[in-house]
Amino acid sequence: MKSADTLDQFLKQAAADKRLFPTHISLFMAIFYHSHAELPLTPFQVSRRTLMMFSRIKSKATYHKCLSELVTFGYINYQPSFDPFKASKVSIIGNT
Repeated sequence: MKSADTLDQFLKQAAADKRLFPTHISLFMAIFYHSHAELPLTPFQVSRRTLMMFSRIKSKATYHKCLSELVTFGYINYQPSFDPFKASKVSIIGNT
């Protein structure tokens, strides 16, 4: 699936999903921005600091809540890294 298709699908579904707030959309867009352009559904490594900066989320609690809800709602997969020197893995779910 092309990145434009992935983004188009997400935005259409997000518009209809009453559970999503601007912080969820902002975090998803930051994740999408850092995904592989040709293969947006492929898992990739990214740090919390980077995603918080790009999504403009200032609170770690808000970041973790939104991330957890994006996983629960079926928009992304998340594999945390408990190593402070290794970034966590994230992937976008293709049927969003």
